[in-house]
Amino acid sequence: MDKQEVNYKIYLDVCCLNRPFDDWTQERIRLEGEAILSIMERIRARQWRLITSEPITVELEKMRNLDKLENILKLLEFAVITINIDEEVDVRSQQLENLGFGLYDSFHIACAEVAQADILLSTDDRLLKNSVRHQGLLKISVDNPVSWLMNTYLN
Repeated sequence: MDKQEVNYKIYLDVCCLNRPFDDWTQERIRLEGEAILSIMERIRARQWRLITSEPITVELEKMRNLDKLENILKLLEFAVITINIDEEVDVRSQQLENLGFGLYDSFHIACAEVAQADILLSTDDRLLKNSVRHQGLLKISVDNPVSWLMNTYLN
């Protein structure tokens, strides 16, 4: 099967969900924003599936920029899988926190694992570095949207 035909299950953390609505004057932000919009096009076309979660909702509730929040919520309308915090997610999140992942990052990883996501995408350098350091202990892949999208279409 051609890589473009794979029906990926994708978990975008809140950093990724924000990126299309950030200031694109910095090259990195523009590239990441374009990658996320490209991924969202495939999700809208139902080629790929978007995963959302209770931790995403909780993290978004802290947002003060209501215009950005409204745009992010429009993206999340395309989610076809929702993961709630239950005992399995909570226990796994605590294990991940003990490895040095932040609170929200540990919940995002735990939810992506429970959903059996093909990829958790993030633009957060700290999360990405921690994921590389502990990749043998994670049940999912974690990557930056630009490099993941490039590798998806080049390999």
